[in-house]
Amino acid sequence: MAWGLAGLAAGLTLAAAWLWPDLPPLDLTAANARSTIVLDRAGTLLRPFATQDGRWRLPLEPGAVDPRFLAMLTAYEDRRFRDHPGVDARALLRAAGQWLAAGRIVSGASTLSMQVARLVEPRGERSLKAKLRQIARAIELERRLGKDEVLRLYLALAPYGGPVEGLRAASLAYFGREPARLTLAEAALLVALPQAPEGRRPDRFPEAARRARDRVLDLAAARGVVPAAEAFAAKAEPVPHGRRPFPMLAAHAAEAASAQEPALAVHRLTLDARLQARLEPLVAERAAAIAPGLSAALLVIDNATGEVRAQVGSAGYLDATRSGAIDMTGAVRSPGSALKPFVYAMAFESGLAHPETLIEDRPSRFGASYAPENFDLTFQGTVTARRALQLSLNVPAVELMEAVGPARFIARLRSAGAAIALPRDAAPGLPVALGGLGITLADLARLYAGLARGGAVPVLKRRLDTPTTDAVLPRIAEPVASWYVADVLRGTPPPESALPNRLAYKTGTSYGYRDAWAVGFDRRYTIAVWLGRPDGAGVPGLVGRIAAAPLLFDAFARLGGDPEPMARPRDALVATTSALPPPLRTLRRDGGPTDRLRIAYPPDGARIDLGAQEGVPAGLALKALGGTLPLTWLVGGLPVTESDRRQAEWQPDGAGFVRISVLDAAGASDSVLVRIE
Repeated sequence: MAWGLAGLAAGLTLAAAWLWPDLPPLDLTAANARSTIVLDRAGTLLRPFATQDGRWRLPLEPGAVDPRFLAMLTAYEDRRFRDHPGVDARALLRAAGQWLAAGRIVSGASTLSMQVARLVEPRGERSLKAKLRQIARAIELERRLGKDEVLRLYLALAPYGGPVEGLRAASLAYFGREPARLTLAEAALLVALPQAPEGRRPDRFPEAARRARDRVLDLAAARGVVPAAEAFAAKAEPVPHGRRPFPMLAAHAAEAASAQEPALAVHRLTLDARLQARLEPLVAERAAAIAPGLSAALLVIDNATGEVRAQVGSAGYLDATRSGAIDMTGAVRSPGSALKPFVYAMAFESGLAHPETLIEDRPSRFGASYAPENFDLTFQGTVTARRALQLSLNVPAVELMEAVGPARFIARLRSAGAAIALPRDAAPGLPVALGGLGITLADLARLYAGLARGGAVPVLKRRLDTPTTDAVLPRIAEPVASWYVADVLRGTPPPESALPNRLAYKTGTSYGYRDAWAVGFDRRYTIAVWLGRPDGAGVPGLVGRIAAAPLLFDAFARLGGDPEPMARPRDALVATTSALPPPLRTLRRDGGPTDRLRIAYPPDGARIDLGAQEGVPAGLALKALGGTLPLTWLVGGLPVTESDRRQAEWQPDGAGFVRISVLDAAGASDSVLVRIE
């Protein structure tokens, strides 16, 4: 009898081997299809996407699986997996004997390789020919791919009920964790489910799932895979009664990455999943507490590298009441007062003003009809530029914008890489100082990161595989002017319950309470926050200082560590108002000369090779036309010489880009940017 059964098993194997050469080529294209996944910088799963046919099939390597799962899997499904060539003749012999004795199929003899063959090449019929074909395919798979690849295919393709396929998708769907972190009971359940994935689904048949899990635990204990005491304790663990949602961290960033490179199966972003997980609930909670239908967005940038460490595109990706599917980090909105620091930066570097320059905050009219007012409808009188920026006063900002020039200001923003939208493509006017333009949160964050970097605006890096560029970065300001602004903004009064003088930040509120902004930075990071309705409707009381600033400070607290201030450049002029050069003590709008002051040499954009004589660079001649004497020359916002003539000389201390400015006795100014070689 035994010899007959052995002959039957051997005959089936030989028949399958005979059938194999006549089989069509094995196509693994469909079997190798995986869900697109998006990972953070450390390899943590941010978001998976279903395959084109709606299945969740995530890539997984055997090394990323709890070893106890693999041990129980082979003990339960295929004890001799590492020894047989794809078909287990002893198992076939046992199954054939049980079949002959009982007159029906009592147990199967499918190896893991045979199950993979069935998954790779599904066939509906249950017949001897189908079984022979499966055996032949199993042998072919083993010869062609090897044991490890067959196991990898099983871990990716095993059915777990509904559209969930593969161990990783099942582990996330039923337990919300990766396969490397399964408990003994969880691993046993996932061993049992593929045998009857629809009949044992814990979200539909939890009792059947529990019984199947316990059988796996009993077998594992009986075969010495796990201690009996641990298996007994694992039976007390409840089975899940539902499916969990798949991870959806940084949903907008993941969606954009997938759309940008649709052919990639795995996307690695610069985001930090742990930071992202801390910030998303914070943003949603704050938006919900302010007003119905309100959305919010937040961006965290690593200043040194330009890497985006966190991106929250809305107050809830799936919240239709807040239009959560819209990524508001890329929406064009009015920044309110959030651009004022860059007006001041240009004024500082052009020699128009210093943080301690006195400016008048009084009712003023610019042109025929433009008369800006402050947010609180009051005026502060004579204040320093430092105080004017910290209080976000409007008249001083417009006065500086008039001196800097709106067209020049817009050109600077655009040259720094910001996409600026003007109303109906109108020419820029003085209201741009108060938010009369459109900009995205991403661009605004980049500009502030530029201040933190001494004026060099970084290119945002969102993917780890993006190569680092050696190109010269555009500048939003010179190093000294950048430090002046950062030093001023560190003194901005913080929101309630926050410590002062720790974070350089600025808020903004757009006209009609449509947008609330807050952008802050230290030496390491820049965080930009926006709140508003995606449809552009106003929200009464939506003010940057009240709504956005607290969110900004809380987000910085979740970064960990204390904010680190920027290092002061050695050329920065730290002085009281009275100690400043006379032209810098007070900003004046009138009394200018008949002939406009302008720099005749060096010309703007010039590249100047000064040469050297015995190792000492030659001085650079400076020449101005027009203006009222005496003239004060500045380099990088720092006075270098004062002259009663329109010619002077300056000694450069090295090569590089420098901004040279000149001020006359009436407060007029001009500046050029040149490269010293």
